[in-house]
Amino acid sequence: MIYVILNLLPIAAATAVGLVIGIVWLRASDILLPGWKTLAGAALAEFWLASILAGALILAPPEAGEWVMALGSAVVIWIGFVVPVLWVTFMAYEMGARRTLSAALHWLVVMVAQAMCMQWIGLAPPPGV
Repeated sequence: MIYVILNLLPIAAATAVGLVIGIVWLRASDILLPGWKTLAGAALAEFWLASILAGALILAPPEAGEWVMALGSAVVIWIGFVVPVLWVTFMAYEMGARRTLSAALHWLVVMVAQAMCMQWIGLAPPPGV
């Protein structure tokens, strides 16, 4: 996980981007902003998400182009992991398809924005890669 330390600035910037999108999304949905404890937990989760996405971006094959791989990696992780988890969780709690779709769309926007942010700033591969 040395790549996280080497890429602390782009990961931190992507974390901030994700948090801002989340706050704007909540406000646009007329949902009250959460308290500081929830925001701190969200910041940790956003940091972890950005870290995993950074690892995928570093390891992505460059043949398709940096931006295609950045956006493609975000979409593949989103559709492969985020959507199924949200779908099962929201349906189990009977939160409805509309809420599930809204949450899934939120996370797609966050992941694409995080990938764009980190790609724009640039990521350093770990030694030996």
